Amino acid sequence: MNVYIAEFIGTALLLAMGSGVVANVVLNKTKGQNSGWMVITTAWALGVFIGVVVAGPHSGAHLNPAVSIGLAIVGDFGWEMMPGYILAQVLGAMFGAGISYLIYKDHFDVTDDPGLKFAPFGTAPAIRKLSSNFTSEVIGTFVLIIVILYSTGPTIDDGQGTPIGLGSIGALPVAFLVWVIGLSLGGTTGYAINPARDLGPRLMHQLLPIKGKGTSDWSYSWVPILGPVLGASLAAGLFLLLGTGEGL
Repeated sequence: MNVYIAEFIGTALLLAMGSGVVANVVLNKTKGQNSGWMVITTAWALGVFIGVVVAGPHSGAHLNPAVSIGLAIVGDFGWEMMPGYILAQVLGAMFGAGISYLIYKDHFDVTDDPGLKFAPFGTAPAIRKLSSNFTSEVIGTFVLIIVILYSTGPTIDDGQGTPIGLGSIGALPVAFLVWVIGLSLGGTTGYAINPARDLGPRLMHQLLPIKGKGTSDWSYSWVPILGPVLGASLAAGLFLLLGTGEGL
């Protein structure tokens, strides 16, 4: 499978599950309505699991521009591949969110609150204080990337030219990693920790003819984009500073 197609499919699967579980929990008259944060974080983690399982052998399963950036900074991924990876991730996220909307369209129609209609697409802070929201995204992404880097090691590829990424540490550990970030650090902003995960679905919310929808909140959209980029960069910088620890 082409690496860009793999990133598209893996990210689409992630967002279909992630956007889908939020829709199931917050929209009216679903079977899972009001089932809570544990359900949301668990399904997001398992969405990562299935995305990594599918894309990992082909692209390294970055599924996240922050992962691609972190790996590129430490030399594990070629910068020349970055535009194609990020485009595939954003388009995949849009497609996955579109699938979720298609499945839950009737429930979107019977939900009056525009904020709840937006929730399956983009992240929004529990308390809107942009400096704190930005810090939350930086820290959450820092944890994600530093664990990935110390799990994958400094190898540039797998010997066959496949870029190293999330798939290289196995799907289950990554799922647990995303799960614990959501449970522990995600209550402030909804833990985007992934620019594509937020930007792609936010674009779909803007574009789709959702009955009674409100704003796509573009004034906040920079937080789940730049926060993860900075968090990934700081994690990669610390990794380069400290090294792999192999000589200890």
